[in-house]
Amino acid sequence: MSLESEIKKRRTFAIISHPDAGKTTLTEKFLLYGGAINLAGSVKGKKTAKHAVSDWMEIEKERGISVTSSVLQFNYEGYCINILDTPGHEDFSEDTYRTLMAADSAVMVIDASKGVEKQTIKLFKVCVMRHIPIFTFINKMDREANDPFELLDEIESVLGIATCPINWPIGCGKEFKGVYDRKEKNVSLFKAAMNGQKEVDTEIVDASDEAVLKDRIGDAFYDKLQEDIELLDGASAEFDQEMVSAGDLTPVFFGSALTNFGVQTFLEHFLSMTTSPLPRKSDQGVIDPFTEDFSAFVFKIQANMNKAHRDRIAFMRICSGKFEAGMEANHVQGGKKIRLSQPQQMMAEERHIVDEAYAGDIIGVFDPGIFSIGDTICKSNKKFAFEGIPTFAPEHFARVRQIDTMKRKQFIKGINQIAQEGAIQIFQEFNTGMEEIIVGVVGVLQFEVLEYRLKNEYGVDIRLEPLP
Repeated sequence: MSLESEIKKRRTFAIISHPDAGKTTLTEKFLLYGGAINLAGSVKGKKTAKHAVSDWMEIEKERGISVTSSVLQFNYEGYCINILDTPGHEDFSEDTYRTLMAADSAVMVIDASKGVEKQTIKLFKVCVMRHIPIFTFINKMDREANDPFELLDEIESVLGIATCPINWPIGCGKEFKGVYDRKEKNVSLFKAAMNGQKEVDTEIVDASDEAVLKDRIGDAFYDKLQEDIELLDGASAEFDQEMVSAGDLTPVFFGSALTNFGVQTFLEHFLSMTTSPLPRKSDQGVIDPFTEDFSAFVFKIQANMNKAHRDRIAFMRICSGKFEAGMEANHVQGGKKIRLSQPQQMMAEERHIVDEAYAGDIIGVFDPGIFSIGDTICKSNKKFAFEGIPTFAPEHFARVRQIDTMKRKQFIKGINQIAQEGAIQIFQEFNTGMEEIIVGVVGVLQFEVLEYRLKNEYGVDIRLEPLP
């Protein structure tokens, strides 16, 4: 395959939402369709149940929340899809902001009974700032939900983006009957696929076949649907691909990720409405993804993904050209040539070595401690740097003391490695030696993660004293 056709089949997107809206569950269902996993795990499950693939850190499995972005790649119907699953909790929003820099579009998951929540607004504003196309999946229709018109109204008024429903729900909760597809003019009747299976035995009924449809959903729901369709055709925005691509209009889909209803439709529409990797701005002008020369930037560093090897992985978003294993490239900020060794593609923590990757892909390369977040790597002799990644001022501070002074070395190493990932910032007090370090974080939960990781990954116990 030519370079151009390989790049054209790439789609790279981030999934954003408030905690608990069902983002990780939706990610699992995508992987199911791509054949990447055979049975979807649950985020909060019994001890025996399978955990969600993208929540791979021990602390994530214990707490049932995502604390770090994870990268998942799979193929579906000729497309090569890179999903960035981001933490929803606001204490980890910095990780999410950085991850959004590596995505070409975003999927916003909204809980149908809660509507637009605080964290959704924050993340959404970042997408708007960068003009990222946004697709909305209104989840949990199989539970009691707000009125769909009110939900659309809320998205428009709170987030300031026009909405265009692609399908429309019929009822909700125990009375959830299915969804009406506005383009195909048919109704998919709701049936739950439980226990993480892929196949949903959906029955599709032609909306113009009044007798059959009334028989399936009842007269009252039939009349309500006719009213809704009339209202929608009169009042909602027309679908306009250009506006979607500019981030001014969001296509809206209704479904239930847990029961797997509406996920496949969403995925197929999404792929047809998104574009292949977009050009990126640099200090030497715009870099076109289809140019021959390889270029990429580091948007995340993660230490100890593999406990056995105590390694550090730098996650790179490839912006142009083709990557080949073992190739030499310029590390622009470091001012030297480096060989990119052991390139890997991820399935959260599972990984396999790759020989090649293309613009739009996310790869992890072994980091001997030379990369920082935001670094540019390029093949061409004309050196350039991609636009910077935002950093955030810490809002909470604590004094960190190690309990066992014999483990000084592990303590320093652990603190420094976690700081290089961008999760914490270190401030030292003068004249105290290195016995105590002051750490700053964006969200309080990051202190818990720091304490947990120092103990689990470096064998160091610490005491934290919050500072005013």
